[in-house]
Amino acid sequence: MSVSATAIQNLTIHRLSIPMKQRVEHATSVRQMADPMVVSVELQNGMQGYGETLPRTYVTGEDHETVVKTIREFFVPRLMNLRPESFTEAVEFIESLPCHDDRGRLVTAARAAVELALLDAYSRCFGRAIGESVCRWLDVKAMGNPGSIAQVRCAGILASSEIGRTLRKLRWMRWYGLRDFKLKVGTPYDDEQVRAVTCQLRRPLCAGRVRLRLDANGAWSLDQAIQKLSRWSEIEGISKWIEQPLAKEADSDLPELARRTGWNIIHDESFATVEDVRRLIDSKAGQCFNIRISKCGGLIPSLKLAAMCLQNGATIMLGCMVGQTSILSAVERRFLNCVPNVQFAETNYGRFLLADDVAYPRLRFGYGGRLKPLRDPAGWGVRIDENKLRLLGVAPPVTIPL
Repeated sequence: MSVSATAIQNLTIHRLSIPMKQRVEHATSVRQMADPMVVSVELQNGMQGYGETLPRTYVTGEDHETVVKTIREFFVPRLMNLRPESFTEAVEFIESLPCHDDRGRLVTAARAAVELALLDAYSRCFGRAIGESVCRWLDVKAMGNPGSIAQVRCAGILASSEIGRTLRKLRWMRWYGLRDFKLKVGTPYDDEQVRAVTCQLRRPLCAGRVRLRLDANGAWSLDQAIQKLSRWSEIEGISKWIEQPLAKEADSDLPELARRTGWNIIHDESFATVEDVRRLIDSKAGQCFNIRISKCGGLIPSLKLAAMCLQNGATIMLGCMVGQTSILSAVERRFLNCVPNVQFAETNYGRFLLADDVAYPRLRFGYGGRLKPLRDPAGWGVRIDENKLRLLGVAPPVTIPL
């Protein structure tokens, strides 16, 4: 294969709008439409690769407009001279893509879309499996096939301010065999929601057959968090795991919160990079980290974060972005196939949540929250329906020739 054949011919950015089958609510957002962004790269030899991101201003400070601008002005110039002679050379270049722009601003959502598209294209181009090659390149001996994918079970997320709707959804999840649940709190109805859900799950909770965690999305002050968690500690069987109880600006209060309540902290909006994780671990508040591939800059940074968690005895959670397509769901299966000891997983909701998709097979977890490895070892293991990319677009795609 000639070196020129591996150069990038063009990069295209698609902004999508996909109806969701149910409304998702939490302390910082209410969503009825999914708004993913898909980036495709086409090599000179005609090979294409696809990546996906879902920017959130309250997570990384990025939105859809800034992602387009960052890709066009910051990442595209770096891709101009990319002509790898092997997949290893491609991975070396992809790993070097920065998580901050020239002004020091976090650009992990934009980076994720570009990185994932490049990994997909060059994996297919050179006929190499992404997970195996990337883990070998990172030289993390604790990671590699078979990872956690056979053991981990996807969680059911309860995200509604209506108690009746929450309980109906919980009954359906139990019927489908789910045994790990997360309840969104941080609303005026917290106490009623927590009491209602724990009452319905009382017997399996007390018997240890199911788990229930809470997620406040940074809605509380320190005093509010102490009051609520201390009160809920009296509920028999509840798992004392609370995700993002305080705003990320109040991270310094987390050790005191953990000390005064005895609850374990799951970090989400508080981190996106290796530096953030190191800071939280050093603060003695680093019990668990919710690694979301779109938030954290792509697969390679996410694997690095998982390796840091393993090395420091921190618990790993794999999260997702609400409304993602099967592209990111496939990436998350690759992650789980590489990373051992993942304790919590929220991924692959597929057509449980989305009314449509741009990739096939349309991925979702099976009965009991189980996941299977993808059959196709090349790329992400899904194929893209270009017609769906056009139909679900909210604006003409932005194509940037290289």
